[in-house]
Amino acid sequence: MQSKEIRIAVVDDHTLFRQGISRLLLENEEISIVFDAANGAAMKEKIAHHPLPDVVLMDITMPLVDGYEATRWLKQNYPQVKVLALSMFEDDEPIIKMLKCGAGGYILKESNASDLMYAIKTIAEHDYFLNELVSGKLLRSIQDDVKAPDPIADLTANEIKFLEMCCSELTYKEIAGKMCLSPHTIDNYRDALFQKLDLKSRTGLVIFALKNNISAY
Repeated sequence: MQSKEIRIAVVDDHTLFRQGISRLLLENEEISIVFDAANGAAMKEKIAHHPLPDVVLMDITMPLVDGYEATRWLKQNYPQVKVLALSMFEDDEPIIKMLKCGAGGYILKESNASDLMYAIKTIAEHDYFLNELVSGKLLRSIQDDVKAPDPIADLTANEIKFLEMCCSELTYKEIAGKMCLSPHTIDNYRDALFQKLDLKSRTGLVIFALKNNISAY
């Protein structure tokens, strides 16, 4: 029995890349290219005037409307269309962000033709494509969002204020004056935070504050 043809749209701001990948994919009889677009804005215009693609190969960094916004728009308006993100980047942030925007998978532009075809067929059939790169990062994303406790959830308002002031050049005694508290109370805040956060120095407190965006200085 003949396999169902997979309709593809290619969205990328590099003309030569779009043309090259389209020619490459058309060598496979199971693939048809319904349109290509230079960015998410052009994709929005073209998708209404062409057969609906099964899979969109979506670049991330594009002018006007980037891959993140274009993917969100697609999933809101055409949820049946699968998005396979394409990028030069191997960093956690763009991969996780594209998956959160609704992409069903991610593949590097430097991948070979057989890997790309496998990714397209997999996402078309199963709605997702998880390779080693994506699965590890997706797992970390889920762990970060769901399992990791909020590091400042157990801190009191005064402890957070104390952490903010630790990022200044004020001494502990001066912090006590600013907070209208005794130096002894400030020492207690410091020691309690050392224990709660498993830290041993003011530098550790400052780094924690900066990493968790609770520094006003």
